[in-house]
Amino acid sequence: MRIGIDKMAFATTNDYLDLVELAKERGVDPNKFTIGIGQDLQAVVPPTQDIVTLGATAAKKLLTPELEKNISTVIVATESGIDNSKASAIYIKHLLGLSDFTRTVEMKEACYSATAAIQFAKGVVALNPQETVLVIAADIARYGLNTPGEVTQGAGAVAMLISQNPHILTLEDTTVAYSKDIMDFWRPLYATEALVDGKYSTNVYIEFFLQTFTRYQQLTGRELADFAALTFHMPFTKMGKKGLEGLLKDRNDEVAQRLRTQLTASQLFSRQVGNLYTGSLYLSLMSLLQNSDLRAGSRIGLFSYGSGAEGEFYTGILEDGYEHYMNNIQEELKHRHQVSVAEYEKLFSSQLGMNDRDIEFDVTNDPLPFVLKGQKDHRRIYEAK
Repeated sequence: MRIGIDKMAFATTNDYLDLVELAKERGVDPNKFTIGIGQDLQAVVPPTQDIVTLGATAAKKLLTPELEKNISTVIVATESGIDNSKASAIYIKHLLGLSDFTRTVEMKEACYSATAAIQFAKGVVALNPQETVLVIAADIARYGLNTPGEVTQGAGAVAMLISQNPHILTLEDTTVAYSKDIMDFWRPLYATEALVDGKYSTNVYIEFFLQTFTRYQQLTGRELADFAALTFHMPFTKMGKKGLEGLLKDRNDEVAQRLRTQLTASQLFSRQVGNLYTGSLYLSLMSLLQNSDLRAGSRIGLFSYGSGAEGEFYTGILEDGYEHYMNNIQEELKHRHQVSVAEYEKLFSSQLGMNDRDIEFDVTNDPLPFVLKGQKDHRRIYEAK
């Protein structure tokens, strides 16, 4: 039985910040952001959006009445949870109007958990081939204003349908997971912004990629020439480049050149949105598929990484006509609204966060189909517009 990613969709906020403008405001050379980090634009989150609204917006782009009937499970992967007990998947399932006979769970392991969700979903479909699993990777990356990590913020959600006979990517059986107890990035329960040891985290990321890829080669006997492309988790696009170059080193043959070219294609959307945490690998996959000329039958390698730390390398085979089963991201990004640095700072500081007060937001100007209206009696209030 072939099981894999049947459809994919991406959603982000309507507002964005130009990082050249941020660099000027912070007194930094813009090349440090656009070249050194590899980011151009960054999604800005209004208080009326969170992981629930973004996740539901992405999923809505996938669904038809016929597909909804087959969804047995909704898994949300996130490190931006809105409740320490209740799963965000329940809110999303309600906003989408899915059947009450639906399993709903939330998963966490930094930026890695969407990959675990896909592997679990594959198991569900293997046992029940008639079922489809909705996997949503939704996050809001926050590091604080005027901090070293500010340039690697971002927000968005990638929704995926996992089913038999997939239209985009059939997942192969061999996967390699690797984990160690490492403090390279974490967010205590009392904090709304993450703590990170950036240089250490980059080194761990590269180590985990090399460990998982080498182990994969030992298990399968495959070489780099067997891959049309390698995709990476990209909290910032330079990270993916560091991972690939850690493998290629000085190699500059046709295979290495091809992998570098495909890496560039996979970076394009992340450069315009920023860090998605759990969704970053899957936005890079969508970017690769929409900005390259890969053919059906191509093998794609995927490296997933979550600080703390866990990594996984796995592969998929591209299906014929895959381009018809994703939303056109570049076209949608053209219609966003640019905000000034001052507007960005105001919106950043207006998030609901850990506020325990009743609050009502003005949702009039939010164009997304789902919004966070506020909070009353410690309960978040969502609305389908």
